Amino acid sequence: MGRFGNFLDRVQQHVKEKYGHLASPEPDNQPPSWPNSSWPAQEAGPAYYPARPAASGTGPKTVFAHFIVGCAAAMTPEEWESDIIEAKKCHIDGFALNIAPQDSYTDHVLENAYSAAERIGNFTLFLSFDYGSGGPWPVERVIHYINTFQRRSAQYFYQGRPLVSTFIGVSNAEDWIDIKRATNCFFVPSWPDCGPAAIVDHLHVVDGAFSWDAWPIGAEQKSTASDEHWMQSLAGRPYMMPVSPWFYTNLPQWDKNWLWRGDDLWHYRWEQVMRLQPAFVQIISWNDYGEAHYIGPIHEAGVPDGAGRYCFGHPHDAWRALLPHYIDAYRNGGMVDHSRPRDHLSFEDKIVYWYRVNPSHAGSANGTTGNNPGVGQEELRPGDVSQDRVFVSAIVGSPSEIHIQIGEGEPAILEAPGVGVHHCSIPFDGQTGEVRITIVRDEQVMASVTGPAITEDCEDGNVNWNCFVGSSD
Repeated sequence: MGRFGNFLDRVQQHVKEKYGHLASPEPDNQPPSWPNSSWPAQEAGPAYYPARPAASGTGPKTVFAHFIVGCAAAMTPEEWESDIIEAKKCHIDGFALNIAPQDSYTDHVLENAYSAAERIGNFTLFLSFDYGSGGPWPVERVIHYINTFQRRSAQYFYQGRPLVSTFIGVSNAEDWIDIKRATNCFFVPSWPDCGPAAIVDHLHVVDGAFSWDAWPIGAEQKSTASDEHWMQSLAGRPYMMPVSPWFYTNLPQWDKNWLWRGDDLWHYRWEQVMRLQPAFVQIISWNDYGEAHYIGPIHEAGVPDGAGRYCFGHPHDAWRALLPHYIDAYRNGGMVDHSRPRDHLSFEDKIVYWYRVNPSHAGSANGTTGNNPGVGQEELRPGDVSQDRVFVSAIVGSPSEIHIQIGEGEPAILEAPGVGVHHCSIPFDGQTGEVRITIVRDEQVMASVTGPAITEDCEDGNVNWNCFVGSSD
């Protein structure tokens, strides 16, 4: 079963994080309600916002991607090297390796991972012990794994100590007193079964915290209320902020069949990171295919049974093209200095787009709900949560127009007033057909791409709630 087993229990704990803490003041940085026909209001230049001081300090500004070892049992050393190279290209610093106690292949996969990172160089790893999918980890096994891999040169260290995390496990919090004594690890758990209000009871154990609260509930945008509460509760300890582009899962063998809103999340969540300036960021995820928030390549052998019908043919790789801009802006206090050319940051015109290829009304929802009613969330129609829209983030080198056309419909013409990353979306409005997107400057086409057809012809009669992500090259 790997890390997918017992998932309902994990989500129940996830919801506690959202609902089980004291109300936080409404944040002053809610994402705007953007009109259909124009870009969000902004000054000349990209839609990046100046950062405000973070409650927990700025820290190293290191970015990791959550990597499910349970999806990597068949990965070859060459595939590990390729994935690490791709992660480095988009300025990710390392992988958080999620490991579960019941998996027999963990040692083999970790050896491949650390060896590949050492061969490639300048890429780090740390262990994240999953207490949800297979139950609690025995203390001695945790100590063994930490002490074994902290000797490796690819291990990530913070303040001279090996970084270690978890998924779930607050009921075993006191175990970490002995674990830390035996390993000298820097402990930054993800305890959604605790939440930011209750973390104050565990500050004698934790050195920081990672929140799993990466998606909005219902037909709304994600606020930073939970992030700010975590940062306040940690009282100066480093906060690891979650960022995720999407969430859809339909795996009946694990009682999983719901979605949370993705839509614009990949863009505006990074803007929230730029404002809050957390010590760390963790992207959820690199390769969790079953929950459809993967940004890494699809390795077919790692796709769980049943997920192939919504993952295969739906790459998400192009989302990574935006990361150098987002990550550099985060590290630079919320801004990118476009007056200074950088070898590692391209401002060549580029289009990144994503959308579902089936309108929400086109076929059966196949039992999928918006939200997860099994854990007390209000059940909504999935089409009321995941919007029928084409989402576009465009990198432009100077003021431009973005033209978006669905099928034979009239193109929408949108303004990108300055250099950098600009984001918008347009509704399907009943249109079907291929999606053509162009960057136009001085009446010249600078970049163009044609995406797959939006169609009411659904595979097996069921709407696919995963998105297709593409780019202009």
